[in-house]
Amino acid sequence: MSKTTHFGYQEVPEESKAGKVRDVFRSVAPSYDLMNDLMSAGMHRLWKRFAIEVAAVRPGERVLDVASGSGDLALAFAAQVGSKGEVWQTDINAAMLKVGRDRLVNAGHLLPGAQCDAEKLPFPDGHFDLVTVAFGLRNMTHKEQALGEMRRVLKQGGRLLVLEFSKVWEPLGKAYDVYSFQVLPWLGKHVAKDEASYRYLAESIRMHPDQETLCSMLRDAGFGRVEFFNLAAGVVAVHRGYKL
Repeated sequence: MSKTTHFGYQEVPEESKAGKVRDVFRSVAPSYDLMNDLMSAGMHRLWKRFAIEVAAVRPGERVLDVASGSGDLALAFAAQVGSKGEVWQTDINAAMLKVGRDRLVNAGHLLPGAQCDAEKLPFPDGHFDLVTVAFGLRNMTHKEQALGEMRRVLKQGGRLLVLEFSKVWEPLGKAYDVYSFQVLPWLGKHVAKDEASYRYLAESIRMHPDQETLCSMLRDAGFGRVEFFNLAAGVVAVHRGYKL
């Protein structure tokens, strides 16, 4: 009997989740950036800017941006590492990887990219100074395995940065639920022409570990000096850990 996992609030066979996630992002790729602006009132740009500051990328470093999507973080890192550095983009979804690649090419950066599952990264041990994943961890079937892979490809002393939706401050919970389960699907239906994918988004956020649980998962994966920063009253959080 095959194991099951959650896809939003649905229970699905583990082997089918990655395909379902690919289908979601294949559908939303053309309107991904517009929907991000609408859903967050542009706040996602500030969240990513904060994550970029916390990442503290230096010239010449090697960076891996997992679930790179439309490439917001990769674009900033490419400018920071300079000609002697290296920034890789990976995504499980070819459509999203193309969106990010095209955007960076238009900005004058031709970065290497790989379509791959974060649970099986095609890179050697100890290759990167920094690994980042922004709004992608919650979609992964085996988060512990993905975190282990991210640690594996980091150099000793390298750092992992996770930017992800998290648990909102409790007094805002009811209002956040109304927004998540009524406004987001409505925007998905009328802007992206895909209500179901944005309902999945709201559900996947609720199924993702809260701030302290994710800290524990990073420690269990072998990271040290683990900490997190709440943004927007916990709507999102930035977690950071080091390979010690």
